[in-house]
Amino acid sequence: MPGRQNSDEDVLDLAEYTKNQPWWRKLFGPSSTSNEEKYNVATQLAIGGVTGWCTGFIFQKVGKLAATAVGGGFFLLQIANHTGYIKIDWKMVERDVSKAKKHLKFSGSTSSKLAPEVKSQFDEAVNFLKRNVLLSGGFVGGFLLGMAS
Repeated sequence: MPGRQNSDEDVLDLAEYTKNQPWWRKLFGPSSTSNEEKYNVATQLAIGGVTGWCTGFIFQKVGKLAATAVGGGFFLLQIANHTGYIKIDWKMVERDVSKAKKHLKFSGSTSSKLAPEVKSQFDEAVNFLKRNVLLSGGFVGGFLLGMAS
């Protein structure tokens, strides 16, 4: 009932509970219990393999579409340049590319460390992969099969 409060019952606020947890902890449970306790080897490999295959298959199709779009766009630009619809100043392109190379060399040498937020997320992902070797292995195998099909 809306107006009634019982002091014996505790209310679990799900928004607060899931606020600072990564998606895999919400899906597979807290880090104190590993997947080896929940599922057997065949189930873990099957789950990883099926999700990996689906991901690889989609990645392959999207990759082909993206490569076709980029290649087709480049081809159309070359035709437009050859027929005179557009004019490219190649000296300006070379100058801008050399500036970009110098900028990348300078910024790449000064900051080789990851940001703390990225490092913590990376460490958490590595820990997840270490705890779930079978699931991860199945995913990689399925991903490669999905890319091949």
